[in-house]
Amino acid sequence: MKSKQMITSYSLALFYFFVSCSTQDQMENKLFENQVTNNGPQSEPYNPPNTNNTTTANYPNYISFNYLALGDSYTIGTSVTYEESYPYQLAKKLKIALTTEVNLTTIATNGWRTDDLQRAVNLNTTLPTYDLVTLLIGVNNQFQGRPFSQYEKEFPELLNTALKLANNNTSHVVVISIPDYAYTPFGSSQNREIISKELDAYNAFAKEIATQQGVTFINITDITRRGLSEKDLVANDGLHPSGLAYKKFVERLTPIILSQLKD
Repeated sequence: MKSKQMITSYSLALFYFFVSCSTQDQMENKLFENQVTNNGPQSEPYNPPNTNNTTTANYPNYISFNYLALGDSYTIGTSVTYEESYPYQLAKKLKIALTTEVNLTTIATNGWRTDDLQRAVNLNTTLPTYDLVTLLIGVNNQFQGRPFSQYEKEFPELLNTALKLANNNTSHVVVISIPDYAYTPFGSSQNREIISKELDAYNAFAKEIATQQGVTFINITDITRRGLSEKDLVANDGLHPSGLAYKKFVERLTPIILSQLKD
């Protein structure tokens, strides 16, 4: 798997992050595989769950573990190497804990909205079910000024798709909150208050739907809201999370996911 090239121009970052890639030919080539404290307005504080003894838990005896990561540039890891992306880092952690091979499939690319991702999932899923599905989507709906009603319609549909791909096992699906790009050099030149307020609304809705379905929602937005004060949390393009930020995502995701995979 080739590493992503680092992008140094904000204008290029804008193009790569937000350009829409919604034609069928483009989507068919977006399948990636590998074996393997400033919280802002209305930011929800992170309260770690009780996940004691995950390292000694009795996990199912997986011959192999199939992990599907669904999303956009935050999932593909734009402006960091593939190995620094959060799905890859998470797969590596799961491989150690579960003592088995983890087969990672990532369906994500720059600029995808909820409708783009839904079409891509329909084209690119290669297995009937997966042992874990993560879903992180919505920033491009917000940035491109799409009506919120579109997200209200399409996000629940995507979550239902994720559940089907996890054999309707709610413990094997995780929804991840949308990072806040207002706390980046690029975002700081925009109306930060509006960006954060709108992303809070997207995340609140995603959490509500996940909760209704019995699916875990994990907030990582607060990590990205440290991007202006902790510059190493932002990639060299001045817009996307860095490999270190993704590492912090995974530190939060891993114990929760492992706890849910216990017998």
